[in-house]
Amino acid sequence: MTATPSAAPAAPGPGAAPTSGALLERLLGRMPPSGLVLLALLSIQLGAALATRLFEAFGPAGTVSFRIVFAALVLTAAFRPRVRAVPRGCWPWILLLGAAIAGMNLCFYEAIARIPLGVAVAVEFLGPLAIALATSRRLLDLLWILLAAAGLWLLTPQIAGATGGGLDRTGLLFALSGGLCWTGFILVSRQLGRRLPGHGGLALAMIAAAAISLPIGLPAIAAGSFGWLALAGAVAVALLSTAFPFSLEYAALRRLPPRTYAVLVTLEPAVASLVGVLLLAQGLSPASLGAVAAITVAALGATLSGRGATGT
Repeated sequence: MTATPSAAPAAPGPGAAPTSGALLERLLGRMPPSGLVLLALLSIQLGAALATRLFEAFGPAGTVSFRIVFAALVLTAAFRPRVRAVPRGCWPWILLLGAAIAGMNLCFYEAIARIPLGVAVAVEFLGPLAIALATSRRLLDLLWILLAAAGLWLLTPQIAGATGGGLDRTGLLFALSGGLCWTGFILVSRQLGRRLPGHGGLALAMIAAAAISLPIGLPAIAAGSFGWLALAGAVAVALLSTAFPFSLEYAALRRLPPRTYAVLVTLEPAVASLVGVLLLAQGLSPASLGAVAAITVAALGATLSGRGATGT
């Protein structure tokens, strides 16, 4: 299986100094797409850990709105998208990508405000795992489907009731919804990358995501406690959780098929669990650890069987 090559951005004319966006695109283009995805994975989890510290000031929705708005400003300044140069047929894909980005971020932050980071990522990860399994025709992949289902089953007894402790039901539903949005991000990014070279499409999609998320988070922002430390944290979260990883993933998805991308992020639930334990002191029950492990192994199994079938 090979990725569809994307058109390279036009080179600057003789004597013209390359823009910061052109230099960044050139740098990203020289990096292996697998390395871009892995860097994005680590950056997202570090940003998520930092974001939980801002929930007290701005709440999950306010924190998401802050980070997406800052990310839109950063990406627009870096890549300077030319709106008039965008083909009319690309705009539906840009708006869809913006909706996927906004939905994925809002659902994920609402989830990690209620359940441990590792569990939230494991449940959300079922979205890209579904892509990997849906595009396979091998009988062996039935095993990975059953293993992922076993992971969800391990979480079921821990769902909190009306009065009991355990995993928050609403948090799990937000994580599942985030997984659906993540699936949309993967599929739409590839379609937009085929139609619109460069990172201008991502910058415009981030602006659309900001327009969607800001009305949702504005009440929490207005009621929040502003301070230089909180604002600096919001900027750091925007860079770590949105601008940096989405640029890396968008560049990678232009050179990777969705199945391969889903394969490369198989370690994300484990990384999220480790970050949650080390940075957030979030202990996981044996059943939660088993669920994270089952989903991770299911993704890894789908990865290995897929590589064997396609030769990639």
